[in-house]
Amino acid sequence: MARGKVQLKRIENPVHRQVTFCKRRTGLLKKAKELSVLCDADVGVVIFSPQGKLYELATKGTMQGLIERYMKCTNGFHVAEPAAAIEKCMLESKDEVNMMTHEIKLLEKGLWSILGGGEGAMTMDELHVMEKHLESWICQIRTTKMNIMFQEIQALKNKIGEQEGFYSFEQLTTNTPYALTIPSEIYQY
Repeated sequence: MARGKVQLKRIENPVHRQVTFCKRRTGLLKKAKELSVLCDADVGVVIFSPQGKLYELATKGTMQGLIERYMKCTNGFHVAEPAAAIEKCMLESKDEVNMMTHEIKLLEKGLWSILGGGEGAMTMDELHVMEKHLESWICQIRTTKMNIMFQEIQALKNKIGEQEGFYSFEQLTTNTPYALTIPSEIYQY
């Protein structure tokens, strides 16, 4: 009996979808084994179910061995090297998280101290650390403020440059109709 052509689209019925997944998964793994036996090939198959369950097949050896072989053929990397790099990165991330957690606790304690509450007075070391943080924040704020002011000055200079045909810069600065100082007996010596 001949089958009709199967339309490739997502199966909407969840029960039918699960049954089809199980049957097709089994068929795929069977075909991979047959290819390995008939052609003496190393075959590795990895399948993740919709629920996240892992199904794998390595026809000769282990999946780890096949992955290492794949990495050698594609990029020249061994799996152990990226694993070590990932582990190192994770340790660095954990250290950074611990450091930031400590810093947050210190800043919260300082904030409570400043606001008059908290669990008591801060130690001298904690105050020094907080002072350094505040100094660096002030420096960052001043730098940002100066950059914004510089950008505004540049924008004003550009605007003046565009209007230079109408006014000259010297006229704007020296021939102003308003006095720059207020004449008063108080300010005269």
